Amino acid sequence: MTAPERTGGLMPPIAFGTDGWRARIGEDFTYENVRRCAEAVAQYVVDEGSIGRGVVVGYDRRFASEQFAMAAAEVLLAHDIPVQFAHTAIPTQMVSYQVVETGAACGIVITASHNPWLDNGFKVKSSTGAAAGPDILASLESTIRARASDRPARRPFTDGETSGLVEHFDPFEGYARFLGRSLELDRLREAPLRVLVEPMWGSGAGWTSRLLSGGRIEVVEIHQERNPYFGGVNPEPIRPHIDEALSILAGGGFDLGLLLDGDADRAGAADEQGIFIHQLQVMGLLMYYLLEHRGMREPVVSTVNETSMVRRLGQHYGVDVHETPVGFKYVGPKMIETGAMMGGEESGGYGFGMHLPERDGIYANLLLLDLFVRERERGAATVSEAVARFHEIAGPSFYLRHDVHVDRAAYPQIKDRLLVELLESAPPTFAGHRVVRTDALSTNDGFKFWLDGGSWLLIRFSGTEPLVRVYAEASSAELRDQLLREGGVLVTGR
Repeated sequence: MTAPERTGGLMPPIAFGTDGWRARIGEDFTYENVRRCAEAVAQYVVDEGSIGRGVVVGYDRRFASEQFAMAAAEVLLAHDIPVQFAHTAIPTQMVSYQVVETGAACGIVITASHNPWLDNGFKVKSSTGAAAGPDILASLESTIRARASDRPARRPFTDGETSGLVEHFDPFEGYARFLGRSLELDRLREAPLRVLVEPMWGSGAGWTSRLLSGGRIEVVEIHQERNPYFGGVNPEPIRPHIDEALSILAGGGFDLGLLLDGDADRAGAADEQGIFIHQLQVMGLLMYYLLEHRGMREPVVSTVNETSMVRRLGQHYGVDVHETPVGFKYVGPKMIETGAMMGGEESGGYGFGMHLPERDGIYANLLLLDLFVRERERGAATVSEAVARFHEIAGPSFYLRHDVHVDRAAYPQIKDRLLVELLESAPPTFAGHRVVRTDALSTNDGFKFWLDGGSWLLIRFSGTEPLVRVYAEASSAELRDQLLREGGVLVTGR
């Protein structure tokens, strides 16, 4: 979440956006602010009477993430809260897994996910493993504001280790067993496929190849080394950031490409020709997999910026679909409330009821792999052929998102102005199609314009970066591109 400029020498406010608090390292993301966040988590645990259950602390491969994680742990230790501390950088969802597996009170992850390399962030996981919901986050923000002038107490990390309050954990073996409850890993290991994995220099490096080792399948991972600069791209599994992987696939020799973001809680894919399977297609494919191949019929949760294919698949298979605002802090709780089999959001995050009510890019990719193995057994010779067959049921989806970056300091004013203009003077048509419905997002951060024929345009302000996102899903690539152009003009005025 973007913080306003400092006034009077006071520390800026800390607000948790759609997926935690994120800020520029050294500017607002400082050790002192991380400690302020950790103090709020500690107070929450104390108020819940859950000190004995402890807190899980993990971190990604960004600059100084392990040091920031230790700073958070030292504040927890000052409250005599036991800490399970990751032995190395781990995927974000492994903290969720560890919370559920050990019954911890909650989890903290130091990560900025897919943000630019200059950022870092602070995520909180609830006792269910889901992202902390709005009620918990409101409590944390209230504590941070109330104690803005205080300096949190600290207990040295080494003292916590010596006293036994700090336990180092490696989640791999337990997580591999956990996967076996809902997925036949041995079946995937014996698939005669060659798969390219792009972890984007992130904390998911090595996980997929290790989980699938020992069989016929060949997994080739690129960019496994730690690089806090992320090779100069944002570690988000969409174009253009994954173009190098797409180029490798286009060169031939692979059956499938699987993609992860910087903290491995988001998934992506590409076919054997190096054609990107966009994240709304992935949502539809995963839903189709659970319905068609696994025979599941529980509800599905999707965000307001997700694909219309979800509704069409829901009608085709007779399952309920629930829509939430953007962010897994809404999706996860709704999954638990409705007993959903899966939930997903446009950014490539997917969670599953038989697994975790939180995004897991590694698990989602394994399910995609299982889908394409099963489709191959049904006669689809390639991934591209399987995707084409899927669209015969789900309908077309030509989708793209354009991010309009704005000045960080001016962002709040631009947002306030556009929210009024989009409501009061939005065009009655886009790309020659009549606007049949306009939905104001319940989080008051944008609008979705539904057109005749089922296409849509959405303009939304990011809760984690100073940018305006313009989304479009249409029945053709030409209509999609025209919608994006006209949406961009609305935002920029040119």
